[in-house]
Amino acid sequence: MKNLRKLLGENVKKVYRRYGRIVSELSEKFDAEKVKNTLSLTPGVSNFAFAKKVVLDTEKIKKASIELLKQKKFETFKIEASRSNKKFSLTSRQINEIVGETVVEGLGKGVDLKNPDLTVYIEICEKEAFTYTEKYHGIGGLPVGTSGKVIASLSGGIDSPIASFLMMKRGCNIVFVHIFNKTMAGRSVLKKIYKIVDRLSKIQLGAKLYIVPFEKIQKEIIAKVPAKYRMIVYRRFMMKILNEIAKKEGAKAIVTGDNLGQVASQTLENLTCIYEAADLPVLAPLIGMNKGETIAIAKKIGTYEYSIIPYPDCCSFIIAKHPETKARLKDVLEMEKKIENPSKLTKESVEKSEVKNF
Repeated sequence: MKNLRKLLGENVKKVYRRYGRIVSELSEKFDAEKVKNTLSLTPGVSNFAFAKKVVLDTEKIKKASIELLKQKKFETFKIEASRSNKKFSLTSRQINEIVGETVVEGLGKGVDLKNPDLTVYIEICEKEAFTYTEKYHGIGGLPVGTSGKVIASLSGGIDSPIASFLMMKRGCNIVFVHIFNKTMAGRSVLKKIYKIVDRLSKIQLGAKLYIVPFEKIQKEIIAKVPAKYRMIVYRRFMMKILNEIAKKEGAKAIVTGDNLGQVASQTLENLTCIYEAADLPVLAPLIGMNKGETIAIAKKIGTYEYSIIPYPDCCSFIIAKHPETKARLKDVLEMEKKIENPSKLTKESVEKSEVKNF
C-alpha cells in the first residue's frame, strides 16, 4: 500500500486494504493510462481492475451493472459474480441470474456463457460490492522492500537490468553498481547507465547507483594475468567490489545478469571460479533463460532502448580473442596472487566511487 500511494501519487485519494484486496480510490482527474501502465509493472500486483464501488444492495448492483454496460459496445455477455461475503442474501449463481436477466431486459443483449463479447465481474465483499468489465494482469511477485536489500552489478547491456528487475519482483530493493573505466570513453557514456537506472527506479520507487572506477585494477590485471584468464580475474575483482559495497549498504546478496553458456565467462567452470570470490549469495535469475525471453522483458519494462545504445564496457575491452572456458580455481587463484595487494586496490576503488540517487 505504501508503494502504491507513492507510485500513483496525485492519481489517488487513498489506498487501503479490504478483505483480500487493496482498494485505490482514484482522484477525480486521474490519468487512466498512467495508472494502468504503473500498476502493470508494480511488483506485488497480480491483477487489477478499474471498478465501480456499489452499496451491498441487489437493486443498486443491478443499476450499477446497467450503467457500466451502457458505456460499452457488445452484443453478447455473461455475468461472473464472486462472493467472499457469505452473509450476503444471494449466492454467486443467483447474482449471475438476476443481474443477467436485468441486462437482457434493459439493454436487449444476448447471454453467451462460453464466448461472450464482454464479461461483467461482480465481487461481493464485506462492506461493498465492486463491478467491472476488464481485468488487467500485473507482474505479481512481492512488493519491493519486503525481501531486503541486494547489490546488483549493472554492465549497461540487456541482461543485467532484467536480472535486477526480476529480483525487484521478488521483493528486493536494488542498489546498483557500475564498474567504469574513464580511459575507455568519455563520461558522456554514463548517460546510458543513468537512463537505465532511472527507468528501473520508477519500478522500485527510487534507486542508488555507485559508479566505481576500475582503471587501476584493470591495468594490474592486464600486466599480471595471461590474456585468456583476464575476464575471470576481472569478474572476481568485480565480486570483491560488490562485497565491499554490500558491507556499506547492509545488503544480503549479489545479483548478476549471468546466463549459462551465453559467453565465455558464463560456463559452469568459470562461474565457479568467479562466484568463489563472493562473500554473499550470488543470485543469477537469468541463468536458464533464452536471449529472446530476456529481450522481451526488456522491451516490456522499457530498458531495451537504452541497453542497445553502443557502449564499450570493461568486459568487452578486456576479453581475449580466445578466452579460457574451463578454468580451474586453483590456477586462477595462483594468477591472482601476482596482483599486488588486491584488498587495497578493491577498497580504494570503492572509496573513490561516485554515488548518484534517483
